[in-house]
Amino acid sequence: MYVITGATGNTGNEIAEALLKAGKSVTVVGRSVDKLQKFVSQGAKAAIGDLEDVDFLTKTFKGATAVYAMIPPKWDLTTEWRAYQRVVATALTQAIQTSGVKNVVVLSSNGAHLPEGAGPVTGLYEFEQQLKQVAGLNIMALRAGYFMQNLFGLIGMIKGMGAFGYSLRNDVKTPFVHTKDIAAVAVKHLLALDFKGFNYVFVAGAADLTMDEVAAIIGKAIANPNLKYLTFSYQDAEAGMVQAGIPLTIAKGYNELFQSLNEGKYLNDYTRKPEWTTPTTLEEFVNNEFLPAFQNS
Repeated sequence: MYVITGATGNTGNEIAEALLKAGKSVTVVGRSVDKLQKFVSQGAKAAIGDLEDVDFLTKTFKGATAVYAMIPPKWDLTTEWRAYQRVVATALTQAIQTSGVKNVVVLSSNGAHLPEGAGPVTGLYEFEQQLKQVAGLNIMALRAGYFMQNLFGLIGMIKGMGAFGYSLRNDVKTPFVHTKDIAAVAVKHLLALDFKGFNYVFVAGAADLTMDEVAAIIGKAIANPNLKYLTFSYQDAEAGMVQAGIPLTIAKGYNELFQSLNEGKYLNDYTRKPEWTTPTTLEEFVNNEFLPAFQNS
């Protein structure tokens, strides 16, 4: 039996679907029975509860062959982002240990080697370290690149300003990855259980791109060849995110992450290799998913 946390999210949804199609017994974890119904109709068991609830997680994980573990985003935070991450990471780790689970595939990120200074990704460093303390646990950490799906959040800015920006420098190359490709790597390892002790792999998408290159790809698709990427100051970026409704704790976290990228720390352990390259290109994502969303917004 496989337990999938975040089953209604971008990666968890794909993983649950793939495991069910492979004929595996699957338990999907979520807070809404309605959103999990599509998996139940395919034979999955729904576990309704909170990822901060150790007792719920322990009961759910009992007897699992493997768990797909992730800390889902929470966009309505009134507390510190890192504090929320610690609560969920600790609950997941304690439940994995107490339930006797032996195999876990965890959604991590580029930059998870940094013990500080990487915003929310430092929370994933801490999660990896906690899992490593569980005796006898086999761990595969998926250190994924920047989600292509994050670019959906730029649609309003592009339509309103005719440009878009972050506090990330325009010349910094970053791996962009589609979440379905992250899910495919997770499924491969969940089915094979081909890892012992602590392991990690980079899930790096098809290419490392600068934001100027991203602007050119988006601009071509939306018939705006002059679309520009703007590098905002950290102060202006924070103010813009807060004005857009993003909690201050999250805005500060993103700025810290981008500063780490700008200073060359975030990717200083990463070099693109064929085995870490995944198939979906940014051009495919933009043309097939971003463009329809842009046109319909």
